[in-house]
Amino acid sequence: MHILVTGGAGYLGSILTQTLIDHGHSVRVYDVLLHDGQSLLSIWGSPLFEFIHADIRDRKALRRALDGVEAVVHLAAIVGDPACARQPAEAKETNLDGSYQLLEECQRQGISRFLFASTCSNYGKMPDPDGLVDETSTLAPVSLYAETKVEFENAILAIDASSLSTTALRFATIYGVSPRMRFDLTVNEFTKDMLTKKSLTVFGEQFWRPYIHVRDAARAIELVLTSPLEKVRSEVFNVGSTEENYRKIDLVHMIEPHVPEANVQYVRKQEDPRDYRVRFDKIRSALEFQTTRTVEDGIAEVACLVRSGAIRCFDNPSFSN
Repeated sequence: MHILVTGGAGYLGSILTQTLIDHGHSVRVYDVLLHDGQSLLSIWGSPLFEFIHADIRDRKALRRALDGVEAVVHLAAIVGDPACARQPAEAKETNLDGSYQLLEECQRQGISRFLFASTCSNYGKMPDPDGLVDETSTLAPVSLYAETKVEFENAILAIDASSLSTTALRFATIYGVSPRMRFDLTVNEFTKDMLTKKSLTVFGEQFWRPYIHVRDAARAIELVLTSPLEKVRSEVFNVGSTEENYRKIDLVHMIEPHVPEANVQYVRKQEDPRDYRVRFDKIRSALEFQTTRTVEDGIAEVACLVRSGAIRCFDNPSFSN
């Protein structure tokens, strides 16, 4: 398959690009390189790899990028609550205006598959703190980032499915080592801080999130791309594992064996705008997807990276969105 990956130089995108090439797909990465392109250097010489340096808001560049493409994986975005809150105008232009342009061009050029990277943050806060939400649950976005994801999800699911097969993937919070490393994601950040600073301050330790390793997230995308259209057309899938829902305090307890001397302070919060436990039965039953790595695996992986000396300055802005 010939696939366009927008945002393919990013944290998930760089792992996905390698995964797709490993499975024999031709990949054209489209990225504005907000965080440089070093994450792509290891695959630069592959005959299955092509790169276009352009902004998702550039319609002419999008038209060129879609030439000969069969499927699109749309990852490009201003990612995360803090980044969107800091640059709200750019976030809306990128996450909505740019995405709508891409969708229109896909329809115009007859692309067959369109996969959109959404987020479990769309669920906001669970009405029942002891329950689990699934794809049929009410969406309650509490940030600009999640609001843009919900709006574009609705847009792709409303189009004529006979001309373009669209799928929305609501990812759990991602963790693990990537060529475009991020230390501002909860599992990675907690592990790094406890090891390098020997201290950590946790706000709202009792609130829940689901988690998924970055390589499992990439595997899920490849699986959806190659699944029969009747199984994925106009569908929404939560991507993760029901067993991998954890509170922040649970993460700390899993990291403590790696650095028992770390001092952890908890700041109790009675209200958190996001608090959700997610069920992932649908993708498991429909596509037989199962995760292969656990949060404990990811903690060990990140701890090994931190201790290795391969990274000298963990506060480098390139490691954060």
